[in-house]
Amino acid sequence: MTGLIARTNTVGNLHTARMRRVMAGVGVCCAAAGLSIGLCNGNALSQPAGGEVDQPSPSLSSGQGTNVSPPRGATTKVTEKSPLIVTQEYIIGPEDVLEITVWRNQDLSKVVAVRPDGRISLPLIGDVTAVGKTPAQLTEEISAKLKEYKENPSVSILMKEINSYTIFVLGEVAKPGKYPLKSKTTLLQGITIAGGFTPVAARNKLVVFRFSENGHGDERIRASYDDIVLRDGSKQNFELKPGDTIVVPSETMVLIP
Repeated sequence: MTGLIARTNTVGNLHTARMRRVMAGVGVCCAAAGLSIGLCNGNALSQPAGGEVDQPSPSLSSGQGTNVSPPRGATTKVTEKSPLIVTQEYIIGPEDVLEITVWRNQDLSKVVAVRPDGRISLPLIGDVTAVGKTPAQLTEEISAKLKEYKENPSVSILMKEINSYTIFVLGEVAKPGKYPLKSKTTLLQGITIAGGFTPVAARNKLVVFRFSENGHGDERIRASYDDIVLRDGSKQNFELKPGDTIVVPSETMVLIP
C-alpha cells in the first residue's frame, strides 16, 4: 500500500512538471506573438544598441526639379514700385560716366565721362555722340564703327555714374543746392529733399524753370503751396524732370518794375 502511494505521488509529480513545461512554452509563444503584433503595428518594443530609433526622413516642400511659385506679394510689390520709375528707358546725359568694354580687347575698353557737348571719345573711332541715346543704341553705334577695325566686335556699356538726372533747389529752403533725381519726384518732394521752407519763404509764389522741349528758352511754371495742400490744386504738385530748377522766393523780396 505504501509502495502504491509512493508510485502515485511520483506520477503526479511527473505530470505536474510536464504541465509546467507546457505552460512555460505557451507563455513564450504568447510573448513572441505579442512582440510580433507590436512590431507589425509599428510600435517598436525594443531599440537597437545606443537607444536610437531610425525615423523616416521628412519630406521637403520643394524637391529637385520642382518649380517653386513666387511669393504671393511679389507681383503686388512690383506694381507698387512701378509708379516711382523716373523713365521707362534711361537716356544718357551730360556728366554721366560710362564703362565701355570691348570683349577681349583691353586697349579699346575704357571708362569715359560724357562731355558738356554730349560726346565721348574712344580709341580708333574718335568722338561719338552719347547724349539723347539709350545705352543699347550707343552700343550698336560703337559696334558698327568698330567693325571697320575689328571683326564682329562685342561691346557692352555699364552705367557707372548717373549725374545728368538732377534737380536744383534755391531760394528760401533749408539746404539749397543740386540733388540727384533717383526716383519719380514731385514738386513738394523736391522741396522736402532740400530741407523744407525757411520762416520767410513765400510758399505761395513757387516758380519752376524747365527747359523747353524744342531746346530754346525756359518754361516757367508757377505753383502755390496752399493751393496744393488746402485747396484742389493737386495738378500744381507736378512731377519734376531732369534739369528742373525750383525757386522759392522770400516774402521780403521787393519787386522793382
